Amino acid sequence: MTVTSGKPTEEFDAVVVGAGFSGLYMLHRLRELGLSVRVFEAAGDVGGTWYWNRYPGARCDSESIYYVFSDHFSEELLEDWTWSERYAAQPEILGYLQHVADRFDLRKDIRFDTRVTAAVYDEATNRWEIGTDGGGRATARFLITAVGCLSVANLPEFPGRDTFEGASHHTGHWPHEGVDFTGQRVAVIGTGATSVQIVPEIADDVEHLYVFQRTPNYDIPGWNRPLDQEYVRTTKETYKQLWQRMRESPLGLPYDVPERSALEVGPDERRRVYEVAWGKGGFRLGGETFTDLLTDEEANETASEFVRSKIREIVHDPEVAELLAPKDHPFFTKRPPLEHGYYEAFNRENVELVDVRRSPIEEITPRGVRTRDGEYEVDAIIYATGFDAMTGALFRMGIRGRGGVPLTEKWAEGPRSYLGLATHGFPNLFTLTGPQSPSVLTNMTAAIEQHVDWVADCIRYLREHDLDRIEPLPEAEDDWVAHHTEVGDATLLPRANSWWVGANIPGKRRTLYPYLGGLGTYRERCDAVAANGYEGFALSSNGEELRSHLA
Repeated sequence: MTVTSGKPTEEFDAVVVGAGFSGLYMLHRLRELGLSVRVFEAAGDVGGTWYWNRYPGARCDSESIYYVFSDHFSEELLEDWTWSERYAAQPEILGYLQHVADRFDLRKDIRFDTRVTAAVYDEATNRWEIGTDGGGRATARFLITAVGCLSVANLPEFPGRDTFEGASHHTGHWPHEGVDFTGQRVAVIGTGATSVQIVPEIADDVEHLYVFQRTPNYDIPGWNRPLDQEYVRTTKETYKQLWQRMRESPLGLPYDVPERSALEVGPDERRRVYEVAWGKGGFRLGGETFTDLLTDEEANETASEFVRSKIREIVHDPEVAELLAPKDHPFFTKRPPLEHGYYEAFNRENVELVDVRRSPIEEITPRGVRTRDGEYEVDAIIYATGFDAMTGALFRMGIRGRGGVPLTEKWAEGPRSYLGLATHGFPNLFTLTGPQSPSVLTNMTAAIEQHVDWVADCIRYLREHDLDRIEPLPEAEDDWVAHHTEVGDATLLPRANSWWVGANIPGKRRTLYPYLGGLGTYRERCDAVAANGYEGFALSSNGEELRSHLA
């Protein structure tokens, strides 16, 4: 099977799909190796998720001083760039990535407004044939996906959705010119991370805000604030040490990893520990308190009830507080959103919580949203309904491996990969922050750098040893899938109906998509594979297999 087009074919050493954090760094590293590279990007500029997600309140949930490229990319860039807030907002993050593209002259190798629609491996030539929506055609020895984990919007098929006469927007495809909700009646459908960010941002402006909630989350405070310049200075002085801690840590953040059980201390001490983490803000409530929150239900319940108690303290109406307090899943078995005034918004008279678990949405009408209990007339609808995470963008690319087998078929029962980086039957394909790698369970920039560095070093190794093909062995893939599943099943995560297990997409295979073993442990495993001559991979030159081994 080949990609056909009337346009001439461009030939490259590598094609990268996506120009966000991972695509830009991958392009930079491949250039350093002297490779010819083309990056295809569906958007009109660099930025990835930060190009598309421009809704009010959009900001990172890793502290901005850690949400950067490290000295592995550029010591000067790390030293020169200064963030303004503890959690940078979307315009500043997009500005950072645009600055990186300009500073390193990356745009000349990127084709914007170009979506990859087909990627087919040709066994005869050992090259990937790539087709784009504009009819373009390219071939490359290596195909590297940098499409992001949260880049395909999930827009539920509510009956009558297209009949609504007002404006409607998905947070993942926000109008670049912005939206003015002043004096309007607005419905926000969903209470995940994007809703938690947008609700407090627009509550002051709207006439009335209806927040439609099916499942409450354990939202934890970020305590965002402008960055103190002395703090910035001392942080920059220790960046090398901080980044090394991040690389070795489970979450890709320089947290102090606890060594105690939540059940081995008394209630007063436990409360004190939680209060300290709550006061610091961010993911420390899960990352710096106790070791067994994700493995022991009783231990987890102590953290869950602590968050519920905080919700009850903040939200004045007891009934609303109870609706906002999760009781159907353990703490941190869904990604806990960082909130900046979300719970306080429900103390406003113009903000109303609608429980759609009790009274489900039955249809979108021309005038608004109708639940089983009646119709809510609104001027605008915001769909904060998340994404088809981890596999959505990969499946839309039309990837076909050896024998024309679609990736969708290979992964029909769930992803099958080796290290979350590669999959048997798809030679020379690398999936940056792909399923079964730490990705969304870590600080993304740390996970991205680890993957990009590993892939770049792998390609350099192949070139230095006159090898032109690398592919996981079936046995290595089987072992990794089994290990990934075993690690996940030892935790409470599979019990929650989260996008981490694909539960938000009707018909999607339910399985834990990200790897839960921690970034530091995962890095050690990847480094060992490389140090042992790419153990678990079949390596070949000109179609002749030269090395194929397992540990």
